[in-house]
Amino acid sequence: MSSGMRVQAKAKNGVTQVKALINHPMETGNRKDEKTGKLIPAHFIEEVVCEYKGAQVMVAEWSGGISKNPYIAFDFKGGAEGETVKVSWKDNQGGTDTLDVVIK
Repeated sequence: MSSGMRVQAKAKNGVTQVKALINHPMETGNRKDEKTGKLIPAHFIEEVVCEYKGAQVMVAEWSGGISKNPYIAFDFKGGAEGETVKVSWKDNQGGTDTLDVVIK
């Protein structure tokens, strides 16, 4: 499943700032469908990873408590304009997405 995401990465003074907006329903498993009254199955991102030159520079472990279409921003030391960072996620239903972004 590829829900899509938008990622920006900008380097300044030896630090790269990464911003990502992930399109995902982030269902907790506790909400009821208004039409059927049945619980909507849990469907949420469990892990977000950012890699730079093959090394993990950020790992976030999430649960159903994160809002729909989550936004994440973080900095890491290193990175330069023209280089690439990879942002990926996996969810509790086996869905994944990955995006390589050139640092500006």
